[in-house]
Amino acid sequence: MDTKTLKSKIRKGEIDTVIVAFPDAIGRLVGKRFTGAFYLDQVAQHGTHACNYLLAVNMEMDPLEGFQVANWERGFGDFEMRPDTKSVKILTWQSGTALVVCDYLHHDGSPVEEAPRSVLRKQLDRLGKQKIKAFMASELEFLLFDQTYSEAFDAGYQNLRPSSDYRIDYHILQPGRDESIIRTMRNELTASGIPVECSKGEWSRGQHEVNVEYAEALETADRHVIFKQAIKDIAHNGGKSASFIPKFAEEEAGNSCHIHISLQKNGKNIFWDFQKKKPSKTFQHFLGGLLKYSPELCLFYAPSINAYKRYQSGSWAPTRMAWSMDNRTVGFRIVGHGQSFRIENRMPGADANPYLAFAAMIASGLAGIEEKISCPEAYEGNAYSDESLPALPSSLEQATDLLNKSTLAKTVLGSKVVDFYVHTARLEAKAFASAVTDWERKRYFERI
Repeated sequence: MDTKTLKSKIRKGEIDTVIVAFPDAIGRLVGKRFTGAFYLDQVAQHGTHACNYLLAVNMEMDPLEGFQVANWERGFGDFEMRPDTKSVKILTWQSGTALVVCDYLHHDGSPVEEAPRSVLRKQLDRLGKQKIKAFMASELEFLLFDQTYSEAFDAGYQNLRPSSDYRIDYHILQPGRDESIIRTMRNELTASGIPVECSKGEWSRGQHEVNVEYAEALETADRHVIFKQAIKDIAHNGGKSASFIPKFAEEEAGNSCHIHISLQKNGKNIFWDFQKKKPSKTFQHFLGGLLKYSPELCLFYAPSINAYKRYQSGSWAPTRMAWSMDNRTVGFRIVGHGQSFRIENRMPGADANPYLAFAAMIASGLAGIEEKISCPEAYEGNAYSDESLPALPSSLEQATDLLNKSTLAKTVLGSKVVDFYVHTARLEAKAFASAVTDWERKRYFERI
């Protein structure tokens, strides 16, 4: 929606609230709600401000120490939230409400390098210098439960009832019983400028996938974070809860976020050689870069403790670095042809921050193009059982160490960015290491 249309809707009283938000390090939208009139008169042109501690907090909003970008020593001042007017969307599932995504800036107008949107913009600028655009899509899976969020909280997230009694991958019958909510998701998202292609049941009990049309990378990342907000809001409004946790139950598949990418120049997919009717050299080098550098950038695909529990043999999540044509046991599955020819990255879970995951893919692929990295022959067979293939990191700590040692990441993302996300991950790992879990109580209470 353009500014003129938004202004008209506010003046007519159709929109009375504008959410002004930016994606934080975890991938949440944080910000403020303004009256429509005040947004037009003040915020649209001049932006607003938010405490810079929003980049230095954990999931519980506790301010954490050791960050250079924001800390107690500097008094936790403000950063500017500058609306990206191209990102405005009406949230049709919220009465009279629009949302605009912001960039996070220093007082002098320079971008806060560590902010996720800044990280992605930097890589898109690198592509832009070559007149190349990245087109991307993110396939998010989620679990739908019959309890509300408050009921799940009160139950300690134990003994929750999935919305289906059995696995529902591609089923029509059982997902139809959730259709009142899933249909609302499809329709409200589309009406809000996030065009949905389809929905389907997924492999686990109560698991669904709602697919959104592809777009340029920044637009897709914005759609992704608004999508997650919408799914949770609509589930809540329907008396249920939705979770994007990467791995909820040991016996079930996790929630993935398969990311598709192709590059276009002058409107043509440069991953495809249209004269020879086969994949191009650019594709081969880009994929070579992904294969080489994805392990050391894996933290951006799997940023939580829980994420690494997805990577299990036979779980529909990859465990080995390989690529293949239409093979779901590998990390990179190649699909489509011609203009639709693209790479599907199967590594990310539903906890991935899209801005960071997209930036990591672009950075890896560009390195492959610049270094002319060759990719091996397409893999055939079951990659889960092939121990000769390089393995993905098996824990948050291992992925963090790999990122910390990554020369590529420090060169193209920047040392500030690497230090920030390494510190963030190490604080998360430290918090988990000191926690007493249900597993420990069950295992050791009586029998040790």
